[in-house]
Amino acid sequence: MYTEEKILIGCNENTDVFLLPKLANRHGLIAGATGTGKTVTLKVLAESFSDLGVPVFLADMKGDISGLAKIGSGNDFITKNREKYGLDAKGFKFKEYPVEFWDLFGEKGLPIRVTLSEMGPVLLSKILNLSEAQSGVLNIVFKVADEHCLPIIDLKDLKSMINYVVENKAQFEGEYGAIADKSANTILRSLITLEDQGGNDFFGEPALDLNDFMQVDDNGMGIINILDAQKLSLSPEIYSTFLLWMLSTLFETMPEVGDMDKPKFVFFFDEAHLLFDDMSPEFGKKIEQIVRLIRSKGVGVYFISQSPADIPDDILAQLGNRVQHALHAYTPKDQKAVKVAAETFRANPDFDTAEVISNLGIGQALVSVLDEKGVPTVVEQVDIVPPQSHIGAIEDDLRKQLIDISTLKGKYAQALDAESAYELLLNKINENPNMESEVAPEVIEEVKAQAQQAPAPEAPVEPEAPEQPQQPGAVDVIGGILGTVLAGQQQTKGGRAKKTTTQKVVERAATQAASTVTREVTKGIMRGIFGNMK
Repeated sequence: MYTEEKILIGCNENTDVFLLPKLANRHGLIAGATGTGKTVTLKVLAESFSDLGVPVFLADMKGDISGLAKIGSGNDFITKNREKYGLDAKGFKFKEYPVEFWDLFGEKGLPIRVTLSEMGPVLLSKILNLSEAQSGVLNIVFKVADEHCLPIIDLKDLKSMINYVVENKAQFEGEYGAIADKSANTILRSLITLEDQGGNDFFGEPALDLNDFMQVDDNGMGIINILDAQKLSLSPEIYSTFLLWMLSTLFETMPEVGDMDKPKFVFFFDEAHLLFDDMSPEFGKKIEQIVRLIRSKGVGVYFISQSPADIPDDILAQLGNRVQHALHAYTPKDQKAVKVAAETFRANPDFDTAEVISNLGIGQALVSVLDEKGVPTVVEQVDIVPPQSHIGAIEDDLRKQLIDISTLKGKYAQALDAESAYELLLNKINENPNMESEVAPEVIEEVKAQAQQAPAPEAPVEPEAPEQPQQPGAVDVIGGILGTVLAGQQQTKGGRAKKTTTQKVVERAATQAASTVTREVTKGIMRGIFGNMK
């Protein structure tokens, strides 16, 4: 709740606890067991930042954050706290907030897409859980793509580039090092899993412009960007890596602003343990650096998790504003978590912090924030102020209406498939003069058989209707031969390519693929694969 030019977090009989806007970019933590009130605290802070004119990004893991878009209403608990702490006199008023709904799958919000080139091999290796050797091969693929102007936009681009690099490894290994076929095959298999998790929806264009997250409405209120993560939570690697990409991109692209009266943008990272689970030391160092330095860009980062123990110590030390809801010490592990949580606060002589953490009620919390000098205040036990917007999820019809009237719908709703690595490599096949040789009948039959083994599409594909979903197997038929056809061919003194018997057979297969499968299928794949294949 924004009042007196400060953010009111909670109250007790003796004091009110405020978060100072100019110190809100010193980051924070919201922790507590499931069902103790973390979501309410998240909503209260998001509302306050919006009232302050600060745009916000947060993930909606259960669907109930969407209530920010609807005017709130009272209940016995809210009425009791309003009267007890005189909240109406301090400016409490039920209202709705300006929101923008987003969804990586495009089902409950505007689609979010990122190109693989923007994501880069390091973060992609994290998604795919690649070994060091496999990550090395992926790095080589991206370097070759950059040097040969072959943009890697989506997954079919990456598949084609992997095949191309492997089949041309004699050309590239001298410069980049060994390119193991086994590692490349592992990456390709991992990409299939990524597709099953929704990778075809996420990687593509138009790519998200993070500036579109940093908007205010006509009344000067910060837009609250809500990422629907109910389905996304089933793909934790994509979820955590997307948020890490977003955080690192903000860090790399936003200018230094120094100390400000309020943040330029606030980023809430829910289910933070998903980011830190099985994290390599290199990733840990990168995240610690980002968290430590991004505040100078005017960005506040707030992690949300069940326990402070979920956050690495180096990062936890950067979180100056903390709200701790109840933790239950049922097991030795739980008791250790309670002890860790208690030790993160500046002790209050009036109570035992560890004991209070285990006995907090729903909607109650221990809170410590930074004072005017940037020093953590003594921890206080408070009742969190109620949100002014609706508690719970909104109706699907209202969500749809808000999405339809969004000024960003025209920019992001329709997927694009510009010319990139897949098409450029395919064009090289078509433009190769050596492709005009006669195709052996047995090669034609072999290619036809491979194409026929692919899963049938849901609906017949007409050449003049490229937007129809196509056979995913055809991509593998074409992609599998791209690299071989474009493999480094030994040049004779006369300048003509001298091809081996294997290269001739594969080249003939490529010719047939280009004239049959490609002609009827590829156009549809180019325009229909994105967003249609799940």
